[in-house]
Amino acid sequence: MGTPEFAVPALEKLIDNGWNVVAVITAPDKPKGRGQKLIPSPVKESALKYDIPVLQPTNLKDPAFQEELKSYQADLQIVVAFRMLPESVWDMPPVGTFNLHASLLPNYRGAAPINWAIIHGEKETGVTTFFLKHEIDTGSIIFQEKVPILEEDDLGSVYEKLMNKGAELVLKTVEAISKDEVTPLPQDESLAIHHAPKIFKETGKINWEQPAIQIHNLVRGLSPYPAAWTELDGKNCKIYKTHVEESNSQNQSPGTLLSDGKTYLKFQTGNGVLEVLELQLEGKKRMKIEDFLRGYKLPQN
Repeated sequence: MGTPEFAVPALEKLIDNGWNVVAVITAPDKPKGRGQKLIPSPVKESALKYDIPVLQPTNLKDPAFQEELKSYQADLQIVVAFRMLPESVWDMPPVGTFNLHASLLPNYRGAAPINWAIIHGEKETGVTTFFLKHEIDTGSIIFQEKVPILEEDDLGSVYEKLMNKGAELVLKTVEAISKDEVTPLPQDESLAIHHAPKIFKETGKINWEQPAIQIHNLVRGLSPYPAAWTELDGKNCKIYKTHVEESNSQNQSPGTLLSDGKTYLKFQTGNGVLEVLELQLEGKKRMKIEDFLRGYKLPQN
């Protein structure tokens, strides 16, 4: 069970290693673009490539869907980046249902674990497999693998690392379960330090009163999508890449724009100066700062 690109390597790794995936459950096709053409999810595209039956229920409690799901007689269900399941679904297979979560549980339970780990300046994160139970992201842990978050990492690069590491962990988990070699451990609630709620547009609004390093981590945790943002010359400006300078400019208030108009664009923050390296002004494409300054006259403070 899965929908986005993140779930595809796990599905394909199971198939390529000879596991009998009897069906795939994914979100219904979504209308996209000007023509509102229905587009299948990345997981559906992958399943069709392997001729695997695809179920796309709008309601997981629908008796007709549950009867169809039961007819496949699966021993085990695997959830990767899907939605919340009713107990009647996750409790259906004899072996149970396990989930892959992109954090070191119990830390960063919730919808956006990769974003928040980077936003909080963590030096490592990871992937966890655990058996599902009632409360979201709280079931007994099967396996965990750690992944470092490097200084140059952003959401895009950490997502890629965890997607591939997660696929390996799903395979390892299935192999261990099939041999009855797992000893799931209850989650230690004392380690549930941070939550990872859904990201909204307001999450990405930059507060220049904060220290430069905090804003820098916000930019990293939301790049390339949905991107941290501020207002520049009365327009929405997405910021994708920044560099922290420890020195403060003299007597400048947070949010003050500092630039020579040709090679650099910086902002004074509550502590330190933040240099902007890549941005996208409303109505324009994403560009490096030198290219942007070449074609744009900045407002004078």
